[in-house]
This record gives sequence, C-alpha cells and structure tokens, in this order.
Amino acid sequence: MSFKIVIPARHASSRLPGKPLLDILGKPMVLRVLDRAREAGADEVWVATDHQGIADVVEQAGGRVILTAAEHPSGTDRLAEVATRLGWSDEVVVVNVQGDEPLIPPGLIGDVAAALSADAEAAIATACHPLLSAEEFFNPNVVKLVLDARGRALYFSRAPIPWARDAFAADRGALPVGLPAYRHIGLYAYRAGFLKRYASLAASPLEQWEALEQLRAMAHGFPIRVMVLDHAPPAGVDTAEDLERVRRAFDVAEVSR
Repeated sequence: MSFKIVIPARHASSRLPGKPLLDILGKPMVLRVLDRAREAGADEVWVATDHQGIADVVEQAGGRVILTAAEHPSGTDRLAEVATRLGWSDEVVVVNVQGDEPLIPPGLIGDVAAALSADAEAAIATACHPLLSAEEFFNPNVVKLVLDARGRALYFSRAPIPWARDAFAADRGALPVGLPAYRHIGLYAYRAGFLKRYASLAASPLEQWEALEQLRAMAHGFPIRVMVLDHAPPAGVDTAEDLERVRRAFDVAEVSR
C-alpha cells in the first residue's frame, strides 16, 4: 500500500513554546516523531513547519522538510499547502502525524492509511477507542464520536454522546454496560484531493461552536472512516508534565535495550 506522511510542526505554542525542539533524551521532539513516522512504511515522510530553526534541525538529520506559511489556522490547512506544492495526485493518501506525538505506534499510522485506502468513498480516516470512564465521558476536553453501521462517523462532539437517557437519569457516576462511547484519537489520513479542497470549504457553525475542524468536512458531505482500537495509544505532549512523562518512557526504553 502506498501512502505519504506529513508531520506539521509549529514553533508557537501557548503552553510549551518551541515544542518541536524540546529535548527528549538528547534528541529534539520533532526528530523523535520523525523516527516513528519512518517506521510506518510510507513512501515519503515530510516535516511541514513555519520555523527555520525546526527546518534546519530536520535537514541536518537527513529528513525532508518544507517551509509553509505561518498563518495556517490548522494542521489540515498546512497539509493542503504541502499536497498542492508537491503536486500530489488527488488519490494519494496522506497521513497527518502530529509533531507532538513522539510515542505514536508506527503500526497505527499504517493502519489508518490502510483504512482510508480500503474505503473508496471516504475522504478521511481516523481512529477512536472505547471510553470506560464516566469522568472522561463527561469531560468537554475529551472529544467523543458516534458511528454508523458502516464504521463511518455520524458526529464528533465535546458533549457526552451518545446520551443514555434512562441510565443517566438514574446515575451519572458510571457508564452503563454496552454504551457505545468512543474517544476520538487525533490521527488522520486524507486523500490529497480532499486536502486541496479543504481550505475553500466554508467553515460550518458546528465546527465553530465545537472547535472541531473535522466537522467542516462532515458539514460538506465528506465521509470519515473510523477505526476502532481496543485501547488508547500513548498520549502526546501538551504540557510540561506530558513532556516529563514522555522523557521517562524513552528513558525506560533505553534502559531495557
């Protein structure tokens, strides 16, 4: 199966400025992510950044890098610029691997690409895993989704969906057995043709209210294929605490070799 990977790597971050260049056991985070992406079996792996310092680090490590515009509102917009400038055909599958995911399993990247390749009608593929905790289910920072019978997304929301009316009327301290509650994992595969159209699509009110960019695609009728995983993959880096957790994970991995 043929696919490409793009790693968007922004220097600006409200909580961790310069996040892609932060050190993880002697190597910048962006290079740790690049290492994982290279193990996924893609034809090409690119880092897309708006920062010359990040570009220099990637080039010195032998990676492919493309400098993109600084004003992109999302990683999807940044990928669209890459697909357009590199002249990728509309059917090329492009996986967006976030630049703050140094522990992402390479196999998962390939699996999401395969899920999109297997669904000729879908424009996007992504992943989710079952939610077992009521605390997470009711947390607006946890993005939930519901699926149709074909394994495509019906909706994404920060609200608790699906709503178990009778069960929650009695008790919200635990999830009822059998509730199909899923947490979205922010890993996406796109067809390059969709990426080229994305920036021209009008933002939807739902996207703006929920602050979820994938709702723009859904509002315009683009199907999203969803893989259901057994459990959550390792989390990425959003905070200083996350960074320390990832450093410990790499330290343990080094010691065990």
